[in-house]
Amino acid sequence: MTRTARRTGVAALATLTLIGIAACSPPPKTSDSTSNGGIKASAATSAKDLGGMSGLIAAAKKEGTLNVIALPPDWANYGEIIKGFEAKYSLKVDSAQPDASSADEITAAKNLKGQSKAPDVFDLGGAVASANTDMFAAYKVATFGDVPAALKDANGLWVNDYGGYMSIGYDAGKVPAPTTVADLLKPAYRGKVALNGDPTKAGAAFSGVVMAAISQGGTADDISKGVDFFKSLNAAGNFLPVDPTGATIESGQTPVVFDWDYLNVAQGAKLVGKMEWKTFVPSGAVVGGYYVQAINKDAPHPAAARLWQEYLYSDEGQNLWLKGGARPVREEAMVAASTIDKAAYDALPKAEGTPVFLTTAQSDKAKAYLTANWAKAIG
Repeated sequence: MTRTARRTGVAALATLTLIGIAACSPPPKTSDSTSNGGIKASAATSAKDLGGMSGLIAAAKKEGTLNVIALPPDWANYGEIIKGFEAKYSLKVDSAQPDASSADEITAAKNLKGQSKAPDVFDLGGAVASANTDMFAAYKVATFGDVPAALKDANGLWVNDYGGYMSIGYDAGKVPAPTTVADLLKPAYRGKVALNGDPTKAGAAFSGVVMAAISQGGTADDISKGVDFFKSLNAAGNFLPVDPTGATIESGQTPVVFDWDYLNVAQGAKLVGKMEWKTFVPSGAVVGGYYVQAINKDAPHPAAARLWQEYLYSDEGQNLWLKGGARPVREEAMVAASTIDKAAYDALPKAEGTPVFLTTAQSDKAKAYLTANWAKAIG
């Protein structure tokens, strides 16, 4: 809904024009802090290299600033996360291009390399992250061991941070509550079902097709039944070829939306008192996806970048993502340790069935199928 450009995690689109790139010589990069052991912050692979958390905090405060990019304040509760970090460590967070895409983050880092305004950290879709690992600095936060092995690089080059499940958001005052994906083929949903973007380009829409495929007996290796479902939805007159936003939902133009559960939940929170927007995760068709967190190896504020990671993967940071409706990557460990925000955790949409996470090979195969068949199916 918000952060529209960010949804292009499946295929990179043309990047936005970057603002603030000086035509003259770039301003100098912030000096790289050095620990008592002679290790520079930019080379630190854990807080221990800088003398522990106290040393890392001191080095970050010396730098004074953290540069982030593509973090809308209403996306996964990033507004509160940024304010919490600033208050906790007395550092200024410079948030650039909140609605930029993952591809734009990488472009900004390349174009601003060596300048004080370059992004210190990345929050990326999986496809963009996997294509740019040479730009990341390896770092292991204190809670690194809590992150499942499949959701991180063994050396800390990248780590999944938060995610969610594909869902169906709907206006309970306009349409009956769906109990299956197939319900959306019924006459009650005529002209009312929107997919969040073009699935050949947008990550949320791509995962919506995958969810539809699995709900109809398809698999992560064969999403053809998902395309067939949307072909039938279109033929029934139920598919609405409108890219949904908060405005189209509030106006009633898009009363049913395929999107990530944390975005549908956040939308519902905004609409309290205006409409009853509910979020439904279909049983047996639970499709998951995580974003990727990484440090720019050329970060102008390398200590602040590492402190930011420590904050995000602490119980405090993870619970703030959870408060925004996103599922934190340390969820399982925090439940076991009773450190998870129980109220926020219990408020998550219920999901029944084993979550499906596409591998890179499965994702590439699905993208190729969509590229060849989506336009023919929808017209």
